[in-house]
Amino acid sequence: MADADSIEVLTGLFEQIARRLHSKGYAAQLFPAQWSALRYIHSAEPEMRTAIDLARHQGLASGAVARTVRTLIEKGLVTKMGTIGRGRAERLELTDKAVQTLKRDPLRAIGRAMEELSADERLILAKGLEAALEAARSPPPRF
Repeated sequence: MADADSIEVLTGLFEQIARRLHSKGYAAQLFPAQWSALRYIHSAEPEMRTAIDLARHQGLASGAVARTVRTLIEKGLVTKMGTIGRGRAERLELTDKAVQTLKRDPLRAIGRAMEELSADERLILAKGLEAALEAARSPPPRF
C-alpha cells in the first residue's frame, strides 16, 4: 500500500481514479457529465428529475446542462415526460437503453470496492472526499 499519510501520494491516487473513471466512461461513448446526468435522473425523486434540478445538483450553468440533456435525448438515453407544476420545467426519464447502460457504469466497480471497507473506514473516506470536493468547488488560486 502507498504511503497513505503523504499528501502527494493521496492526491496522486485521487487523480488516477478520476482519470480511469473518465477513460472507462469514454469507452462507453459517454462523457463524464453525461454519466453524472444519467446517475442523477436514475436516483432523483421524480419531481426533481428536471434539467434545472440537475444543474443545481451538479453546480453547473443551466446552458451546459441543457446541452448534456439534449445530447442524451439524441442518444436515446433520456426522454422528456411533460412539464412539472406551473413552470416550464420538463420531467426527464431514463429510457430502457439508459437503464441497461447504467448497468455498465464505471462507478459500480468503485462501489463494490467501498463495500469492502469497514464503517469507520467509510466514514474517514467520506470526510476526506467531502474535503476534496469542497476544495474543488473553490476558485483556483491566483498567481
